[in-house]
Amino acid sequence: MKQALRDALDDRGYDKLTPVQQAVLADEYQGKDLLVSAQTGSGKTLGFGLAIAPTLLADAENFAQAEAPLALVIAPTRELALQVKRELSWLFAKAGAVMASTVGGMDMRDERRALARGAHIVVATPGRLRDHIMRGSIDLSALRAVVLDEADEMLDLGFREDLEFILGEAPADRQTLLFSATVPNSIAQLAQNYQQDAIRVITKSETTQHADIEYIAQNVAEHDTEKAVINTLLYYRAPNAIVFANTRAMVNRLTTRLSNRGFQVVALSGELSQSERTHALQAMRDGRAQVCVATDVAARGIDLPKLDLVIHAELPSNHETMLHRSGRTGRAGRKGVSALIVTKRNQKKAHRILSWAKVKAEWTAAPSAEAVSQREEERMLGDATWQTTTEESERETVDKLAEAYSPEQLAAAYLRLYRSVRSAPEELAELDSKPAPRQDFGASVWFAVTGGRNAGAEPRRLLPMLCKSTNLTRDDVGAIRVQQDQSFVQIKESSVHTFLNGLGADMTLEPGAVVSQLDKAPVLDRAPSRGPKPPFKGKRDGNAPSRAKASGPVDWNDDPTPRKRKPKPEDRAQSTKPRWDKERRDHDGAHGEAKRVPGGTKKPSRKPDGQKAGGQKAGGYKPGGQKPKGPPPPKGKSNSKKNRARTAVAKAAKRSAK
Repeated sequence: MKQALRDALDDRGYDKLTPVQQAVLADEYQGKDLLVSAQTGSGKTLGFGLAIAPTLLADAENFAQAEAPLALVIAPTRELALQVKRELSWLFAKAGAVMASTVGGMDMRDERRALARGAHIVVATPGRLRDHIMRGSIDLSALRAVVLDEADEMLDLGFREDLEFILGEAPADRQTLLFSATVPNSIAQLAQNYQQDAIRVITKSETTQHADIEYIAQNVAEHDTEKAVINTLLYYRAPNAIVFANTRAMVNRLTTRLSNRGFQVVALSGELSQSERTHALQAMRDGRAQVCVATDVAARGIDLPKLDLVIHAELPSNHETMLHRSGRTGRAGRKGVSALIVTKRNQKKAHRILSWAKVKAEWTAAPSAEAVSQREEERMLGDATWQTTTEESERETVDKLAEAYSPEQLAAAYLRLYRSVRSAPEELAELDSKPAPRQDFGASVWFAVTGGRNAGAEPRRLLPMLCKSTNLTRDDVGAIRVQQDQSFVQIKESSVHTFLNGLGADMTLEPGAVVSQLDKAPVLDRAPSRGPKPPFKGKRDGNAPSRAKASGPVDWNDDPTPRKRKPKPEDRAQSTKPRWDKERRDHDGAHGEAKRVPGGTKKPSRKPDGQKAGGQKAGGYKPGGQKPKGPPPPKGKSNSKKNRARTAVAKAAKRSAK
């Protein structure tokens, strides 16, 4: 390792390297193409920085004057690219490295000027880097190393074409390093096409996936997802927490909900500009915000030092996305919690994702309101403030409070102040709670009430009438059966006395509704018949008998009148009607001379002698012929306004003539 890099690590307090950093520094890997897979948060950024240092510096201890880039580091997102730039800046600072970045959302003119001044290492996102290459604002001829960080994520985001273009423009004798949390077939194919004899590096920490992260799967009701997120945040009270959602709309919804509940929250999604995203992350770092609601665009590249809680408000699409989401916590030896909000509808999906990710989760219910309150009480009583001594500046005020109020009053005031600055937990539905089975009504007495369907009686009207007039409750009334002329009501035997007292001597509920007691259960009428089927009013074959006029059921097989049907070919052959085909070409009969049609067939004109086809007919004209002059004679009923007006005038003239 170069002395400049060793000094930089010592200044940062690195006394021990992580497994992935130690693996890439092996002597046999120096200058070789590597395909490295290691879990998120294992120190991959410093790992590939240390791996490319011998290739970039060779025998020198410091970099020469910056000209064309010597190394390219490509990352999938802006946040990750800028984070990589910060890490490599302090690592190579003592060696005199000049850093530059080309990421989407930044001013491209500033990037061109930085590249023109010269840079040793360029950190970029695929799309923006390709733009610079096509515009000729970056020279790749001096490249010695190319690093693809989070290569699997770049392929998932659709950057395959951009990566292939960039790697095709880079020199062939470069060192190529692919770092990825997982190595699917697409990554293996990319390594085969653009790496030379790549060495596969698998770190030991990969055998236990996310050992520093506690996975919790919380069962909640369908409508309690947002409440479960609130209670989980209140239960853990992490310095920094990320809540992941799948869509921008859900991010906006959760951000508004959490903000209304008193959380210091920021949003992070693809619709935000680079400046807004940078400010949101900075607010998380300096403590102005504690909760970040984000889409999967933030699943990679965010490195917050105090991020102890990740909540999956919506389950990710696959296990790899879940691992990258969860990998935001439990980094650099810190412990973290990854909580999945699981409803009954997506339980199978949660089991499948956890199984594919090879992680074990503790299945439990979301923190209830009682659990959150108990946890808050434990924090309050365990606060270090109780153990500190009273300062001299506080003595006078403390003595006044102790003299003016009792210990109980002081404790109550402190408790109220403590709770006033904290959001109250949400009440969650119990998943195992089921509606109690209906109990047997028991001994009862039936009563008859005058008025049934004919009077418009309905159970929903009778029940409040019974309860209001006789001081009964819903539990005292059993079945209500409405008949045609009267209704029957079932009253619990223990409530009959109250019912009769409420009715009074006249046994009347309301005017016209007289009640009488029955000796036994009533005999109910059968359901009313729908009546005879209405006559068929649709279209009917002209030869078919009318169902409406039939006195009984019609047997269509016994119908003496045959139906009209399309003649069969054999019937046409026996027809006496002349056919105008090649065999009957000379036939002209009484229809006049035949008209020749395409194919050699003659078609007769059915017009009188001397009149051309398409000409005027008696009483009107044929479309395509010459329109006769003057109004046509009326032809029965017509919907035309002119015809109706003409008919009305003619009728008025007849009446006046009479």
